[in-house]
Amino acid sequence: MTDPTAASRPQLAALGPFCAFETHAEGSELAAPWRTLSEVTEESSDVLRERIASVQATLAAHHGRPPEAVEPRVAASVAHLGLVARVIAPFLGLAALHGLPSRPLTPDDLRYGSALGGAFRLSLPRETATPTTDGDTRRPVNALAGDLLSGPVHALVAAFAPYSVSPHILWGNVASAVNGAATGITAAAPSLEGPARATALAFLQQPQLRDAHTLATPNGRFTRRSCCLLYRAAPDAAGAICGDCVLLHEWGGRGGRSRTGR
Repeated sequence: MTDPTAASRPQLAALGPFCAFETHAEGSELAAPWRTLSEVTEESSDVLRERIASVQATLAAHHGRPPEAVEPRVAASVAHLGLVARVIAPFLGLAALHGLPSRPLTPDDLRYGSALGGAFRLSLPRETATPTTDGDTRRPVNALAGDLLSGPVHALVAAFAPYSVSPHILWGNVASAVNGAATGITAAAPSLEGPARATALAFLQQPQLRDAHTLATPNGRFTRRSCCLLYRAAPDAAGAICGDCVLLHEWGGRGGRSRTGR
């Protein structure tokens, strides 16, 4: 079967590894190394526990610590941020370049190759991931944002809730992932800054994300209203703070522990 997304996928990959994706036939048999995202989001998921444990070990090793020295909720938040960033970015790329998927996608539709560090492999069903290009039938960007946030993204937020990570942090991770995707697309293709930022804004204005961030005017600087907790993986919780973190402003304002970078 001809893949209708084949022509656009190299363009998406050029926007960065998080925007790249592969495709599979809808309803096709699952084969190794692929897993469905629903394996992560199902209740009491062993796959999710294993991923959080792997992230915990990786964070600990980075700082020369034993795994148990990193709080499980820190590893859970970082694992969640990585997953939602990987799920969201291809759709921002599609919206900025072409059009939107022909129908909402579910966790069962999305397949991933489990790996840590950077952008793991992601596959979308080729029939439903085909961008709509007909101006009369093109779905509005708000529909894409609502579909993803109430579908796969909501499922990921719910899956991580039992790991002592507050919804405020989890939805902050989502907002950060949206802004990060738009920033990455703009850096790779400055001509796409307008559509990338417009798509990101459509996400950030959704009810789930309105209270998760602040957009300063007139420069549109993005700041999340929570912290992903990554800094706590370092000894004495003295790690770096991300550039969009709420603590960057709060700690800097007290003349204290402001640290940047990731």
